[in-house]
Amino acid sequence: MPRRGEVQVVVVGSANFDVVVKAARLPQEGESLLASNLKFFPGGKGANQAVGAARLGAKITFIGSVGQDVIGDFLMQGLEANSIDTTWVKRDPQRSTGTAFIMLFPNGNNCITVDPGANMSLTPADVERAETLIAKADALSTVLEVPPEVVEAALRLARKAGKLTVLDAGPPRNCPTEILKLADIVSPNETELASLTGEEVSGHVSAREAAGKLLELGVKTVVLKLGSDGSMLVTGKTSKHFPACRVNVVDPTAAGDAFTAALTVQLASGAKIETAIRYANQAGALAVTKLGAQPSLPTHEEVEAFAARLAKNL
Repeated sequence: MPRRGEVQVVVVGSANFDVVVKAARLPQEGESLLASNLKFFPGGKGANQAVGAARLGAKITFIGSVGQDVIGDFLMQGLEANSIDTTWVKRDPQRSTGTAFIMLFPNGNNCITVDPGANMSLTPADVERAETLIAKADALSTVLEVPPEVVEAALRLARKAGKLTVLDAGPPRNCPTEILKLADIVSPNETELASLTGEEVSGHVSAREAAGKLLELGVKTVVLKLGSDGSMLVTGKTSKHFPACRVNVVDPTAAGDAFTAALTVQLASGAKIETAIRYANQAGALAVTKLGAQPSLPTHEEVEAFAARLAKNL
């Protein structure tokens, strides 16, 4: 059985203030388009995954950077409300807290524009100061929403200490091969996989082939997030698709972060990778049923109850 209560995870990544509106479509250049239902939420891929993992029962330390402003205060309060250790969060007096502008569309999709702000203030030295902490953890997860040299430093320290390393390869960007090879698990979505490999990704066959390109570069395991089509495991020995759980979509924001958080906690707990992916699918599905990033992230009890309902309906 997974030792959920004992698992300690260090998350190195971004923290953003999410400004969310509903709109019928994207505006054209020069057009003013009316939107509705303005909401504010704590977000950022790193902070989302920290909160997601904490709600699934892990002990979490977050390493990131926010501004010395009221928005930064708001994000810090949200992390601390989820019992996350924020000792290593940097407060930058020169840059504003990272902010994401999110438009939700009637079809359940979204688009996001991000000003990273203080997230770009995070340095390798900020991570290296936490070397002892990382050495005591069970796993480290990180994202590409902070400077690449920070991602590399975090993965190298965790690899040196023999810890599980998970790289959520988002948002889409070029990432040096040396960084990818430092992660035990690389987990992109289709857009991110296309960015990493330069291959067009559409459907299972092309996704499997593109993931194979990462394996050729030295990546050990790819866990691909396919949105409403579920997920896929690709290694040098196997390739397997895991169908999505069917739910009513309210807001897909942070679904991938819920998935990565669940995957990391499960693997750090000792679960087999296929079991961890199924659990992560369920966590990601639950996240799309609520509005907002961090408010949508499920607890372990909610995932377990959802899994029981799914099993009953088989």
